[in-house]
Amino acid sequence: MDLDAAPVSIDLDDPHRPDVLALLGEHLADMYATTPAESVHALDPSALTAPGLTFWTARDAGGVLLGCVALKELSPTDGELKSMRTATAARGRGVGAALLDHVLSIATGRGYATVHLETGAEEYFAPARRLYERAGFVPCPPFADYRPDPLSAFYRRDLAPVGPVPQTR
Repeated sequence: MDLDAAPVSIDLDDPHRPDVLALLGEHLADMYATTPAESVHALDPSALTAPGLTFWTARDAGGVLLGCVALKELSPTDGELKSMRTATAARGRGVGAALLDHVLSIATGRGYATVHLETGAEEYFAPARRLYERAGFVPCPPFADYRPDPLSAFYRRDLAPVGPVPQTR
């Protein structure tokens, strides 16, 4: 089943909702199971409510949680994708791509010139890296407070500036 066949809404949400806590708990457990603690950069639910962070969930028409994503403002012109996760039962349905498109649209609307992200370099993270690369992200050096880490893959995507709408007569 893909998203074209079932309506999905992506809305601002609270990372402390019970179903979201369960999804984020699964996310953090997977991160710590596949990566040494010093190389895990996933945020816990409390960190996702910090100033400068915006958090969304994707839900089906019945309200079932399909995935989540956050956007962290690094500067007035730069954002970072954080805590993107698709629920296990929703994988392969385009949820990740829909969440990513949503965040990139919001970032463009905010006037960001770039969006960065950090993900794992291990094989477990290969599907995520493919998704980001298909969306136009390219490898880059560590950014913000990140340090070089052989277990991290860093990406950036330059966004098209939002300018005035051309007038037609």
